[in-house]
Amino acid sequence: MKQSLDMRQGQSLVMTPQLQQAIKLLQLSNQELTEFVEAEIERNPLLNKAEENDGGNGETDSSSKNDQLSLDDSSGLGEAREQLDAPGEDVYEPGTGSDAAMPAGNSGPSAKADWSGVGGNSSGEDFDYTANLSSEVSLHEHLHTQLNFAGLSAADRLIAARLIDETDDSGYMRGELEDIAEALGADVANVEAVLEVCQGFDPTGVMARSIPECLSLQLKERGRYDPAMQAMVENLQMVARHDLKALAEVCGVGKEDLLDMMSELRQLSPKPGSGFSSDASVAVTPDVFVRELPNGTFAVELNSDNLPRVLMDKAYYAEVTALPMREKEKEFISECAASATWLVKSLDQRARTILKVASEIVRQQDAFFAHGVAHLRPLNLKQVADAIEMHESTVSRVTTNKYMSTPRGLFELKYFFSAAIPATGGGEAHSAEAVRYRIKQLIDGEDADDVLSDDQIVEILTGYGVEIARRTVAKYRESLHIPSSVQRRRINRASA
Repeated sequence: MKQSLDMRQGQSLVMTPQLQQAIKLLQLSNQELTEFVEAEIERNPLLNKAEENDGGNGETDSSSKNDQLSLDDSSGLGEAREQLDAPGEDVYEPGTGSDAAMPAGNSGPSAKADWSGVGGNSSGEDFDYTANLSSEVSLHEHLHTQLNFAGLSAADRLIAARLIDETDDSGYMRGELEDIAEALGADVANVEAVLEVCQGFDPTGVMARSIPECLSLQLKERGRYDPAMQAMVENLQMVARHDLKALAEVCGVGKEDLLDMMSELRQLSPKPGSGFSSDASVAVTPDVFVRELPNGTFAVELNSDNLPRVLMDKAYYAEVTALPMREKEKEFISECAASATWLVKSLDQRARTILKVASEIVRQQDAFFAHGVAHLRPLNLKQVADAIEMHESTVSRVTTNKYMSTPRGLFELKYFFSAAIPATGGGEAHSAEAVRYRIKQLIDGEDADDVLSDDQIVEILTGYGVEIARRTVAKYRESLHIPSSVQRRRINRASA
């Protein structure tokens, strides 16, 4: 063993902070991106929020045109821009022109999306997401209000407040009584007594620890918690299976009484807290709009109202740099300028990357937009990545928490990626989502006296050219929350 000096040549990818930020911006949702940009504006004195009349292009008027950096400004990127645009990187280098509208059914390489500028709400109407925020009283507020009039001692009020905090939005108390008693230094029996008081709060059934307890509280309030009903509540799995024969034996009643009891049970609420607002949440807003043109093609546009508008104030930067400064101050203002320039470019590239990925998804799934979910094609990240010459990880980031508004509804971009189900005879594969939809159609259209078994569904799908196993049909049926054929027969008999 000895020490020596060697010279070696190699290549490595250096993830600079700027490159990490650009990659991070790709996967942020609308709300997360807005929060990130707001934080950057507060931290960086050279960043300003663009006014509405700027149009997102950084030009407020002719006098300030040369003093502000817009989304289309390509100056001042330096080494950081070179790293982002290096070959092999999973970040899109935006094009400069407009793409032609794609025709329905055209899946050739020349089919492209209609570029209507960076943004452009096709409806022409402003979407006010604040109008969708709930202003109602939350369940916790409602329970705490009742606690003020419960007449409990100070110690019991503290226990009750903890129990309310352990209650979820559905109305169930999820905490363990032993843990709560230990944390508050109280007896378990005392905590249980306080819980019993709280379970008398409105709405009836609130702060139960299980579905049977929740239903029992509601039945007791109605004066209907007799031994037969108690037996039914304790055997809800039989109710779910519609096993009427076994349930009648357990409850000790006839079929007619049993059906009346089940009808009464269905009138109860398994989620007593559902009538109250949860924490205020922002409604999902689309990142991309897809609209059908008169000639049958589809135009893909970014939601301009959803894009943060930020500008670098170059006039203020020139004014500050002209003043005498210490070395640390010069370093700070230089870092702010580089950060502001990079953020503006990163936001622009993020928008263009989302548009490019969404456009390719629309091109690949044009049959879905033209004819519906039954025509959804199998699609994976690699197919889209190869088509637009990006890395799979970029496509994965772009499609996370991004939504597309289409004539057929609002969809997450990931919805359009579906596994392939092979076709009989080696034909074109089928989308798993399309097969799942077809299974639902078959079951929805079945006759009450002729319920389809999973094996029969396999035979029908095979006739459509779908090669699928019975266990796969069962898996898809369960994912749709559809009971088995045996359970469906019982349900039909009970409703007959």
